[in-house]
Amino acid sequence: MEALFAIAIGALTFTGVYLMLRLRSFPMILGLTFISYAVNLFLFISGRLRSGAAPIVGTTDTPADPLPQALVLTAIVISFGMTAVIVMMSLGARFEGGDDRVDGGSDGPGNRPEKTQ
Repeated sequence: MEALFAIAIGALTFTGVYLMLRLRSFPMILGLTFISYAVNLFLFISGRLRSGAAPIVGTTDTPADPLPQALVLTAIVISFGMTAVIVMMSLGARFEGGDDRVDGGSDGPGNRPEKTQ
């Protein structure tokens, strides 16, 4: 089971990094979202899931750890806010510059901006 979660976290991280290296803002936003999913899964799995365990000490022999659940909820709120801010910055750059490229260039190899001296 641990190997399955490790593969899932690795695949989400790889996909996120790959999409963040694209030259458009929308794939970059999706990449950040995939990385936040990987971090949330890592935080949740770090709590050692126990089935049937209550997060209250004294009710069962082995209580669940509520800290990873609280960290995941906090990470979800932070990633949602971060995504909203980046989407607004991306839309502002799209309306201001006319395209959604991250590096500021145009499409195609011959349409790169000229270097000024």
